[in-house]
Parts: sequence; structure tokens; C-alpha cells
Amino acid sequence: MGVARIGVAGAGTMGAGIAQLACLGGFVAVIHDADPGALEAAEERIRADLLRGADRARWSLSDAEAASSRLRVARDLGGLAGCELVIEAAPEDLELKRELFDRLAETCGPGTVLATNTSSLPVGAIAARVESPERACGMHFFNPPTLMELVEVVAGEATSDATLATATEVAERLGRTPIRSADVVGFIANRCGRPYTLEALRLVGERIATPAAVDRIVRLGGGYRMGPFEVMDLVGIDVNLSVATSFYEQAGEERWRPHPLQARLVAEGRLGRKTGRGWYSYGDEPHRPEDPEPPDPDPEIELPGDPIAPVVAAGGARAYPLERGSLETIAGDDPDAVGYVALPTLADARLVELARGPATSDEAAADAEPYFRGLGKHVEWVADAPGLVLGRIVAQLVNEACFAAGDRVGLPDDIDVALRLGFNHPRGPFEWGEAIGAERVLAIVEALGRELAGDRYLPASLLRRWADEAAT
Repeated sequence: MGVARIGVAGAGTMGAGIAQLACLGGFVAVIHDADPGALEAAEERIRADLLRGADRARWSLSDAEAASSRLRVARDLGGLAGCELVIEAAPEDLELKRELFDRLAETCGPGTVLATNTSSLPVGAIAARVESPERACGMHFFNPPTLMELVEVVAGEATSDATLATATEVAERLGRTPIRSADVVGFIANRCGRPYTLEALRLVGERIATPAAVDRIVRLGGGYRMGPFEVMDLVGIDVNLSVATSFYEQAGEERWRPHPLQARLVAEGRLGRKTGRGWYSYGDEPHRPEDPEPPDPDPEIELPGDPIAPVVAAGGARAYPLERGSLETIAGDDPDAVGYVALPTLADARLVELARGPATSDEAAADAEPYFRGLGKHVEWVADAPGLVLGRIVAQLVNEACFAAGDRVGLPDDIDVALRLGFNHPRGPFEWGEAIGAERVLAIVEALGRELAGDRYLPASLLRRWADEAAT
């Protein structure tokens, strides 16, 4: 079906951003909100942002003027009746969205595709009372929609192929990258991105590393723009906790259980940037120093030939890769033993994590650090545990992605796109798995399961098959 007019029901930040995208994409965009003040403010913001974008050379002035001329304001819901596609962008309240969907279905008639921009509620539940439910789907834009490229196109149980094709085509015409998701908790991006913050919280709760150290390792070692604690501060620790709680309550998966550290900070009013203090303090000075460049390599120090065997440093210290267990488990009471993790490989890593076991001598620790710095790597000391920091976070990202793909929530390529475009991850989880090796990922997850117990570290069946295939 051809779409010329897009309706947007909801004039908040998301609704206004979607309407602006529609105008720029060549559609007539009709925006409505039950609050006249919100509607007026959205219209002013859209027109001003179009001109501001032209000033910044994001598009031409003539494009801005043409887009502005395609914007319409509907004072009542009936003004959306002529739209071939209407996107609901109301607050995340199931009954509110369900009632709005019902009214849209009555107003717009059976030929209009109805899409919800929900990020956390089931599409099927929102459209449960709609006549002809095959025309209902999810179109989850990411905030801010004018900058974020990803759109999750979500198929409810009754959604037709024609509806999905229409939503996908419109997303592409808006200059976004659409991916297909099943109608499950969190869809693709929010589900598969859960371990990024949850595992970071567990690492701090288990005293493996401080929040600042976790963030530093993830940025310098993993190439992420922001560490997980910086992300929580930016989004709002209360918001992150609310999402985590909703996930757990809807699905009951033990690996999604919220961490009490979040609840404690929320109770103390430390919500992140918006309150001036969260995991970091925000004032006139930057919340952290700039990340340094890695040290210059020492040409006299060579990489080991065997990436699995312990690295032998000057003085006799032996550094064991901690992918199959903690240093205590692997090396026992060896005083010369130090543990390390370097991803994706020691050759390619920018940072090496080091850990001491209970028996590690001061001499062994002092010998190991200059060896890795001599390879041109940053070095960060953390407590002993399987996978240390980056290995643990990445392994759980890969494992969750394997659960999602195995459950047919989305295709592996779409899952990678979701985390790269939705959350600015440097690699998608399957790309991480290819870079590290599925066998190493599985080894970390299994070691976490053995040493920490519980159901949080059960390997996905797809991860096991991937590792088995890689081994043959």
C-alpha cells in the first residue's frame, strides 16, 4: 500500500521527532495531541528544528521550508482520518495506549496501518481490541528519532506481511534502518543490550572492579563510547531500574533480575546527570579525565606464539588467560601466577586486565605489568574472576543474543545492527563472537556458571552449537 500521509498521535519528544522525520522524508505529517499546549509546543519545535538543521548544513534551506510546508496540526483525533499510516507515540502506559489505539481504529477506518512506538509493552496487548488486528504493528524509534538510525518493526501475532512491508518501506523512506523483531519483552535492542548494564552492576556488587574501572576497561578495551555506568547516569538510574524491573516482572528470567545497587542509588536520590550525581558527580568539572593513549610498545618484547598457553614475563611470572575460570581455580597456590584477559586477542587488544590470585606474589605482579605495557597495552588491575570485566560483559551480550536468535526474536544480522545503531556499540554481539571465538565465549559463560552458580549463566543452546561447529 502506498503511504503519502503519516499521522502521529502524541506530541512529546518522540512524537515530534517522528513527525519531523516524516516531513523530511517527503510525507505529509499530521500530528495530534490531546493537550493543546503540547501540540502547539511541538509544532514550534519542529519548525524551529528544521531551520536549525539547515543552518547546520544537515539539509538545505529549501528542504527545510518544503518539509515545514508538509507539517499539519490536528486539533482533534479526526484530523488523522486521511492518513494511510498512524504512529501512536503516547507515554508507556498499557491502558492509555490501548484506549488510544481503539479510538484510532474507529477514526481511521480498516485501511489505515496502526503502529505503536512502544519500547517495552507488547504490541499484541496494545492492539488486542482493534478490529482487523492484522493492520497493527510496532515501529519502535530510538531517542532522539531525528538522530538515531534504528527502527524496530515489530510483528504482533496477528500482524500481516503487508503491514510489515508497509512499515519497513516507510522506515526506509524516513532514512532509518529497519529491522524485524518478534513481539517479545524488549524486542531486540533492549533485550539483547540488557547485559551491558546488568553485568556491570554485578561486577561492582561482587567487588571485582569499581564503576570507574569498569567504564574505563569497557571504553579503552572494548571501544565503547561510554561505559555502562556513564550510560546509566545519562539515561537516569531510576529509568534504568524501572526498565530492568519491568523486564524481570514480565519474563521472570533470573539473568534479568535487577541489581540492588540501582535501588539504593535511587532511594538516595542519586539519579545521574539530571540530579547532578549518580555513579559520578556532575558539576563544573568533567566527571572523569580524558582517556589516555596507549603506551608506546617496547620493540624488545614480543607477543607469545600460543594464545592459549600462559604468557611468561621477565622474572618468571606466568600470566594465565582467565576464560575457563578464575586464577585461583586455574593456577591454585602458584605464587608466580597472574591472570589476564585481552579482547578480542592479545595482539589486537588496546587494554589488558590483570588479576592476582590469593597466592600471587608481589614480585609476580610487578613483573607482569611492565610486560603487557611493553606490548603497547593499557593495563587495569581488577579482582580475580572468570572473564574479568570486559570478557564477562561481552560473553553475556553474546549469550543473550544467542538466546534471542534461538527463540527467533530476530535474525543474527538484525541483532548486530540493533546494538550498533540503537546503542552505539562498536560491534554487535555476533560480531563480537566471531572476533573472540564462540568457544572462548562459551568457556567464560560456563566458568561463570560453575563459580557463581545460579541460573544467570546458563549458556544458550545456539551458543553451544556455534562453539561445537567452530571446534570441528
